Amino acid sequence: MVTEQQVRDALCRVLDPEVGENIIELGLVYGIEISAQRLAVTMTMTSPSCPMGDWIRQQVETEIKTLCRDGQRAEVELVWQPAWGPERMSPALRARLGWE
Repeated sequence: MVTEQQVRDALCRVLDPEVGENIIELGLVYGIEISAQRLAVTMTMTSPSCPMGDWIRQQVETEIKTLCRDGQRAEVELVWQPAWGPERMSPALRARLGWE
């Protein structure tokens, strides 16, 4: 079975095109659930009106589908609570973007 770290590594390939950084470093991924039946990612966007939201969600689904085993389904749940804020970014990304 796939590990959470493998899922995180795959999701690092999904970039927010407006910022040019991956969704893990941006803190957009809130949870990863792995079972024999499904591989699920709970995530958010930087704002509900994110113009690239559908595209990012599609990229996440594409990445996790490549990790699914026989009979396992990929699910991406988009949530708005808790609301995203820059404090969710990794310390390294906050420093690179000058948020420190």
